[in-house]
Amino acid sequence: MESARTTRPFRPSRPGPRPTPATAVARALTPVSRVLRLCLHALLFGLLALAAGRAVTGSAPRAGWVIAACAVLAAVYVAGVRAPVVHRSARAGALWLAGLGAAWAGLLVVSPDGLWIAFPLYFLELHLLRLRWGVAAVALTACAAIGGFLGHSGTVTPGAFLGPLLGGAVAVATVLGYQALYRESERRRELIEELITTRAELAAAERGAGILAERERLAREIHDTLAQGLSSIQLLLRAAERSLGDGPAPEGSGPGLADGPGDEGRAAALGHIARAREAAQDNLAEARRFVRALTPPDLEHGSLAAALERLCVGAPGVRARFSLSGSPAVLPTPYEVALLRIAQSALANVVRHAGAGRAELTLTFMEASVTLDIVDDGRGFDPAAARSGGGGGGFGLPAMRSRAETLGGIFTVESAPGQGTAVAVTLPLPVEAP
Repeated sequence: MESARTTRPFRPSRPGPRPTPATAVARALTPVSRVLRLCLHALLFGLLALAAGRAVTGSAPRAGWVIAACAVLAAVYVAGVRAPVVHRSARAGALWLAGLGAAWAGLLVVSPDGLWIAFPLYFLELHLLRLRWGVAAVALTACAAIGGFLGHSGTVTPGAFLGPLLGGAVAVATVLGYQALYRESERRRELIEELITTRAELAAAERGAGILAERERLAREIHDTLAQGLSSIQLLLRAAERSLGDGPAPEGSGPGLADGPGDEGRAAALGHIARAREAAQDNLAEARRFVRALTPPDLEHGSLAAALERLCVGAPGVRARFSLSGSPAVLPTPYEVALLRIAQSALANVVRHAGAGRAELTLTFMEASVTLDIVDDGRGFDPAAARSGGGGGGFGLPAMRSRAETLGGIFTVESAPGQGTAVAVTLPLPVEAP
């Protein structure tokens, strides 16, 4: 059971593992805890002053003993409050309470007014001891207060029992109520900290996703525009070079003009075309280097199949296996990126939400299309409910569907509660130019 001293009014600390002294002190010095500590100190010293004052003003026969007992009790209390070991060690706190109890018992013997000191002692006992021991100490203190009152008054009245018992019950109820409020406050504080951390992580993830999306967009733009344009220029220049090299000599050129201006102009044109073709080739190679540089890191050091294999090997908490079917074909970068991202998202759903033990990833190459299947044996879900925003599954499905449809593909999901899930995406292979 959790120690009561970790959640008491005048020195609260975080539930759970005991904090270090520096952390505990830093967390204790709040306005509420300071006020509660001062109120407890003021209550104890005020009651001691009242007992000593009544002994002096009432000319009690043992006024000197009362004053001495009050002084001893005050000294023991101050010594414990100022000793750091009392607040750090449960054993030291219990020993201090035993000393306070002995001093209070001495005061209770010489003065009936010592009964009042029982109320602040209740809070100290509940603060320094574990809950079950604290309640037992409160009960023992109440019995001692009742015995002291009966010993001085000599008469048995209901008030002699009700006063100490009600005081102890009020102290226990107050401390338990404060503990409940403090635990709720701590839960809310931890929730706020978790939300702040999650928001920061989400912002970082969104920034990373934005960077990756921009890299993919630039790669597609370079591949589909600049690289294709340079390839076309190179083909046209090569055709022009062949036409000029194989063409007949200009009409009207005589035997003596075989090496005349027409041939020289054609040779010069061939030279310019060759240099232009070399420049186009160099720029095409540079464009392809840009595309490779903007390719996701998972695809930098191997093929799509190798990246999917690494993805399965690194999947936590599930036995994932990758298989390749058909004759692998060279896919455009946007196709590889889309298939890899869909596989990552689907496998992440399997790990986080499906509760699956096994998952199968299959990449199939066919004559006119390429298909990626992700199948798991998890708890499954209702795809219709997921599309409508309900249910517990289908996280990331809209994003996967959007990726597939952007490339003219088909995205399907087959699942049912308790029957696992199968995700399939089919992309048409690009038609090669004749």
